[in-house]
Amino acid sequence: MRILDKYIITELMWPFIFGVCAFSSMFIGGGTMYRIAQYISKFGASTIVVAKLFIYSLPGVVVLTFPMSMLLATLLCYGRLSSSSELIAMRAAGVSFYRLTAPVLITAFFISTFAVVFNETVVPAATEAYNNTVNTEIKGNTRPKSQEHLVILEKSKDGIGRLTYARRYDETSAVMQQVTVQEFENNRPVRIETADTAVRYDQGMTLENGTIQDIISLDSIRTMFFQQQYLPAESKTATVAEQKRSDEMTIRELKRAAAVLADGERKKNIYLVELHKRAAIPAACVFFALIGAPLALSSPRASSASGLGYSIIIIFLYYIVMTIGTAMGQNGVLPAMFAAWLPNIATLVPGLYLLRRAAM
Repeated sequence: MRILDKYIITELMWPFIFGVCAFSSMFIGGGTMYRIAQYISKFGASTIVVAKLFIYSLPGVVVLTFPMSMLLATLLCYGRLSSSSELIAMRAAGVSFYRLTAPVLITAFFISTFAVVFNETVVPAATEAYNNTVNTEIKGNTRPKSQEHLVILEKSKDGIGRLTYARRYDETSAVMQQVTVQEFENNRPVRIETADTAVRYDQGMTLENGTIQDIISLDSIRTMFFQQQYLPAESKTATVAEQKRSDEMTIRELKRAAAVLADGERKKNIYLVELHKRAAIPAACVFFALIGAPLALSSPRASSASGLGYSIIIIFLYYIVMTIGTAMGQNGVLPAMFAAWLPNIATLVPGLYLLRRAAM
C-alpha cells in the first residue's frame, strides 16, 4: 500500500501547490498590490520599500491559502483519479473507501501542523515588519501613539544608548507617566532616571519630579533628586516598541496580553479569538480534506471545473461563517474558542455525513 499512498499524495501535492500560488495571487492582486499602489502614488514609496512590503505581506497571505488549497487539491486529485477510472480499479482490488482517503487526511494533518508553526513564528514577525515599514519609511510617522507600557530604544555608536519606559503615554499632550530612563555606555547601564511625568519632544524630553542614580560601580551608587530635568535625544533613529496589534503577536504574547485584562473587555475577547484562530484556521486543512474527499468520490465523473466550482462555494460559505463567528466572539456573544472553531464545526457536520454516505 505504500506505493498507492505515494501515488495519491503525489497526485494531491501538485494541485495543492497550484492552489497556493493561484489563491495567493488573487489575494495579493486584489488587496496587497492595491495598497502598495496607493503608497506609491500618495507617499512616493521607493522601489526598495515597495519590494520589502511585498515580501512582508506574503507569509500572512500564503498561510490563509493553505486550507482552501487543500480543498481544491483534494477535489482535483480524486476527480482526476475518478475520470481515468483508477478509483474503480482500486475499489475492485479491494481497497476500501476509508483507505483511499487516509493518505489525503494524513497529508492534511501535516500541512495543518506546519501551518500552525508557520503562523506562530513567521507571520506575526512579517506583519509587524510590514506595519513598521508603512509607519516609519512611508508615512514617516515615528512618533508613538497613545498606549500603555511604552518602550523607546535609542541606539548609539557603541550599541544601546538609552532605554525609556513609560507606564502610559498620551499622544495628544505628549505626556508620559511613571517614566524610567536607563542610559548605557558600552552596553552597560551607567545611569537610571525615574520621574513621575515627562513631556516628549522630537529633540528630547523633560522629566519632572524624579531621581537620578549614577552607577559608579557595583557597590557604589550616587542618588540625586530633581524637580525638572531635560534629556536631549540620544539619536534621531529611535525605535518605538508600541503595543502590538493582535495579528502581530505570537500565541504567548496573546495569552499574556489577555491575562492582564478584565473578563468581558472587548479587547480581551479580540485577543482570545485571535489566539484560538491561530490553530483553527490551519486545522481547516483537515476539515476541508474531510469534506472534499467524499464529495469528489461521490461524483466519479466530475471535471476539474466542477472541483473548482465546489471549492469556491465551500470556501465562500466557510469565510462567511468565520466572519460572523469572529464578530460574535469579539463582542462576547459567543465564547472565544467556540467562535474561532465555529467554521470548522460547521464543516465537520456535512463532512462526516458525506464520508459515511460515500463509504456505503
